[in-house]
Amino acid sequence: LIKHFNGILRPQQGDVIVNGINTKKASVAELSRNVGLVFQNPDHQLFSETVAEEIAFGLKNFGYPEPEIDQKTDSVLDLLDLSKYKDTSPFLLSGGERKRVALASVLAWDPQILVLDEPTIGQDYYQKEKLRQFITNLHDQGRTIIIVTHDIEFVADCSPRIILMSQSQIISDGVAKRILTDSDLTHKASIILPQIAELFKELSPLGLPYQVLDVHEAQQILGQALK
Repeated sequence: LIKHFNGILRPQQGDVIVNGINTKKASVAELSRNVGLVFQNPDHQLFSETVAEEIAFGLKNFGYPEPEIDQKTDSVLDLLDLSKYKDTSPFLLSGGERKRVALASVLAWDPQILVLDEPTIGQDYYQKEKLRQFITNLHDQGRTIIIVTHDIEFVADCSPRIILMSQSQIISDGVAKRILTDSDLTHKASIILPQIAELFKELSPLGLPYQVLDVHEAQQILGQALK
C-alpha cells in the first residue's frame, strides 16, 4: 500500500491521488520530493560508503547547494544521535542504528509527507521517545506522517488517527482512544491492547471508564477512585 504513495508501485485498477497528483502521471522522482518513504528493512535503501554520504545523496539529487547539504546533513545527524558515525560505513552499524540512518536520509530533505514502515524496530525507549517527539513536532508544523506499525504502545503514546487493517481490508478508521481500547477490533487485527487499556478493561467492573490510553488521565481517574 505505502509503495503506491510515491509511485514505486502503480495501481492496476483505480487511481492513487497524492496532494492532487495522480501517481500514474508522475515519476517516482517527482513524487519522492514530497513523499519520503523509510522502509522497514534499512538495508533495502542504504548503499553509500559513509553515513554522511548516505544522508547527502538525496539532497544532491534534489539540487540543494553544497553549503545547505552540509548544514542539513549535520543537523539530522545531531537530531538522531548519529554524529559520531558520520564517517562510518552504515553497514558497520547495528540494525537500530542503520534504521536511524535510513530515517535521517529521508528527513534531510524535509518532505511534506513522511511514510515510516515499522520505525521503532531495534530502537530503545530513549530513541522511541525522541522519535515520537520529533513526529509530533513535524505534525504540528503541518506535515502528514503515516506510520505502519505493530508497536501498539508507541501508537498509543502518539494518539493519532488510526486506520486498522486486517486481511487487506480496512476494519476501522478513527481516533486511537476508541480503536485501541476495543478488544474485539484489536483481536481481528492480530494485535494486543496497550497495557494501559488492558488494565482499565480489567478495572471496568468497578465502574471506571475503559477508554483510557493517556497516563496522565489514568493517574487522575485512579486518584479520584482511591479518595
